[in-house]
Amino acid sequence: MINQAPDSSSSQKQANAKSAHNSSLLKPLSVFLALRYVRSRQGQGFATFISASSTFGIALGTMVLIIALSTMNGFERELAQKLLSIVPHAELMSVNEPIPDWPRRVQQIQNSPQVLAAAPVITITAMMQHKAQLKALEIRGVDATLEASVSDIQNYIVEGSWQALNPEATHQEYAQKTSYQGIIIGAGIAKKLSVKVGDSVQILLPTRVQDNRVAQQTTQNIFAAPIKRNVEIVGVFKFGGTIDETLAYIAFNHAAEINGYQTGETQGIRLKLDDVFAAPRVSRMIASNFNHYVYILDWTHSQGHLFNDIQMVRMVMFIVLVLVIAVASFNIVSTLIMAVNDKKGDIAILKTMGASNTLIMTTFIFQGLVNGVLGSVLGAGLGVIISLNLADIFSFVERLFTLKLLSADVYFIDHIPSQLNQADVYITIITALLMSLLATIYPAWRATKVEPAKVLGQL
Repeated sequence: MINQAPDSSSSQKQANAKSAHNSSLLKPLSVFLALRYVRSRQGQGFATFISASSTFGIALGTMVLIIALSTMNGFERELAQKLLSIVPHAELMSVNEPIPDWPRRVQQIQNSPQVLAAAPVITITAMMQHKAQLKALEIRGVDATLEASVSDIQNYIVEGSWQALNPEATHQEYAQKTSYQGIIIGAGIAKKLSVKVGDSVQILLPTRVQDNRVAQQTTQNIFAAPIKRNVEIVGVFKFGGTIDETLAYIAFNHAAEINGYQTGETQGIRLKLDDVFAAPRVSRMIASNFNHYVYILDWTHSQGHLFNDIQMVRMVMFIVLVLVIAVASFNIVSTLIMAVNDKKGDIAILKTMGASNTLIMTTFIFQGLVNGVLGSVLGAGLGVIISLNLADIFSFVERLFTLKLLSADVYFIDHIPSQLNQADVYITIITALLMSLLATIYPAWRATKVEPAKVLGQL
């Protein structure tokens, strides 16, 4: 019994050695050594701190970059889906003479596969007066039914009715109490003039220059008095941003009568397209087949600065946060240089046993990539989770601190949008890994320059 104990202990050691040998065969030697060095580093306080700081920095940069890109995607989505839901994708506006026979022209345009809908429009610049208050605004003369096919403005009516612009509805609902035409205004205009649905206001319109007497007075620097029209507010819409402060709608026939147009004439035709980002190309293509001299306008002229701002902010944030990841990655350089200095004896022994420079270099590259992989995966995971719940997180913060981060009176949205794209996640992770890989090359190359004779002679 006494002689069996050493045999049992010896057999156990042989089994452990065999198990370790078999496990090492399951992975390349460089990976095995790299993982051993990473585990042996845990007891060294300063080296562990630098290694952890590099991992944390990479994770933080990766997380913030994914969140920032998702936020920019969200703003771009809101721009395309909400703001451009009432801003015309494209417009063909007459240069001199009004466009004749607009019903036939609208039908012709709608035959284009890229066009979802088309509708006539007449734009008038005017002043609205209520008591002593004046407000400049753009009035759009629209057909209420056709306008609903190219715009979602009716979904933002908070008072009154969009269909009140129809001549039939106006006659039935308002003819008994007033003979005024109806107008729908933005909430900002209503607040500025202190008016509500049912109030009567006066719009001041410029005198048409076609009148010879007016033209003669203009050449003599004598300005004619504006045309005054009394209208009744039949609706108020609240969209957000400056649109509420400057936009109003009247019936198409009313606007045509103000401009002196004949039946079937219009100033322009609005287009709703299936791809808003193709608006410049599609509008030019349609105009080339349009038998009338028109200006070609699209949303990039009026609202394109918002899209350009989003793209610029996206690019700036991407560059800045990539630099943050790069700075965090270069902490790997310090970690590996200390590891190389600490493992000079091991490197010398490996070289003496016939290890190649490639093996030694890949060992330290894998050791450094551990930080990059951990940081990028951890940061990507947190970034994805936060991006998917970003709106709820900001909503909770707003309720907690009773503040409003985005005001609908200034911006066209009142929340922080977010849209996570898989491509952004992949690009961010690949960028972080490439930065980590570049940071490992120099220290790993330094490890191959260790001279076994000099190092072993000092041991």
